[in-house]
Amino acid sequence: MKSPNRPMLAFAVLLCWLLVGLSEGSAASQIDPEVPSSNLITKTVSAIGFQVGGGRTKVDLKSTELMPQARGIAKVEAKTTAGRTKVEVELKDMTPPSHLGAEYLTYVLWAVTPEGRTGNTGEILLSENGEGKLSATTPAQTFSLIVTAEPYFAVRVPSEMVILQSLTRKDTKGKIFPVSQYKLMKRGQYEKLGNPLALTPHPDVPLEVYEARNAVEIAKARAADKYAPEIFSKADASLKMVENSLVAKADRNAVISTARQTAQFSEDARALAVQRQEEERIAKERADATAKAKADAEAKAAVEAAEAKRKSDAEAQHQAELAAAKEEVLQANAERARKAAEQLRAQLLEQFNRILETRDTPRGLVVNMGDVLFDTGKYDLRPEAREKLAKLSGIVLAHPGLRLAIEGYTDSTGGDELNRKLSQDRADAVRGYLTEEGLNPDSVTAQGFGKTEPVADNNTAAGRQKNRRVEIVVSGEVIGEKIGI
Repeated sequence: MKSPNRPMLAFAVLLCWLLVGLSEGSAASQIDPEVPSSNLITKTVSAIGFQVGGGRTKVDLKSTELMPQARGIAKVEAKTTAGRTKVEVELKDMTPPSHLGAEYLTYVLWAVTPEGRTGNTGEILLSENGEGKLSATTPAQTFSLIVTAEPYFAVRVPSEMVILQSLTRKDTKGKIFPVSQYKLMKRGQYEKLGNPLALTPHPDVPLEVYEARNAVEIAKARAADKYAPEIFSKADASLKMVENSLVAKADRNAVISTARQTAQFSEDARALAVQRQEEERIAKERADATAKAKADAEAKAAVEAAEAKRKSDAEAQHQAELAAAKEEVLQANAERARKAAEQLRAQLLEQFNRILETRDTPRGLVVNMGDVLFDTGKYDLRPEAREKLAKLSGIVLAHPGLRLAIEGYTDSTGGDELNRKLSQDRADAVRGYLTEEGLNPDSVTAQGFGKTEPVADNNTAAGRQKNRRVEIVVSGEVIGEKIGI
């Protein structure tokens, strides 16, 4: 039995793995993330609206300052049957893309629509004499063509290294449309330090292998191993298979196929990593903005609270000052009222004493009407008593607010009930006369106490005479006394 052919076996293994990778990576290959604006620059060109069914027409591909000697021509035919436009490109006097930087290994043709959308139509490989050809199609009918230097064929956005761009000729069939703006990837997104072999490729190593290495290096530089590990792991494993295939001298076509798949995986991983980093940045900015808004709101609330407290404290101080001022006024008024009451009290004491014996007591001014103003055992007022009460009422009437409590007393002679009734009758007699003289009945009361409160010894005639009396207690706020009646 013959031993198996090792290159063919390696190719079979690679093919099986590639089919699995393609099935697993199909979803990833559709990733078309939004590229952060910070990674892009913009340019403007003019698009050509090619006539459908008008046959083939030509446009020139004019060089830029990056490669002045380069030139090219594109043959364009917009077909009606397939709904696609066929493009055939021929380039001349091109230099290897690695001359522009170690990260650039190939050229890619792009179709740019008037809306600024860019489509990768294919890779242009150069011959040793600096010539390159590409036949491609695009679903667009109106577009501009540009050729850019790229690190690998599978890029989604053209790099800023624009080498050629389309320019109409006199015989070009089509209408010119302005392209407002289209986006180019900044060079920094593809720069790398590794893989110096990209500058001096080995003739036995296909260019696609260098592109695969470039793609993995660039994806890793964009942190794809951290932000898109599920895809980057496939790219890394695919590159290892490429390197193993080179060592095993496997079939060249199989190596190229795996290398191109590696580049595709790497581009998917790079693009997804950039997308997720942008999402992370936006989320962080949103979180920072939320935190700042919260901090600003808390600071504003603190300022408002401090201002409210300041106003509250100021208002409290103002109210305290008003209360203190009011208290001072009240105290001053009270002091004036007290002094006025004292003055009136002294004045009334003097006036009452001119009429009847009067003394100043805590209860008020006590005017004493002795027993001599009544007949013995009687309660009828003598004329002398009426005269004195008339004078007394005149003084009281001149000072509203005075209240009079008339109290009748007897000596110990006789029974308790008789003495109580006599003392009450005498008190009522005095009250009746004073109200007749114009005093308000509501401000004058009368009560008989009988012999319960003697002021002298009832065992002597002189003492009993002093105990037989009617006292008029004059009180009121106007003289500083508040006696309930």
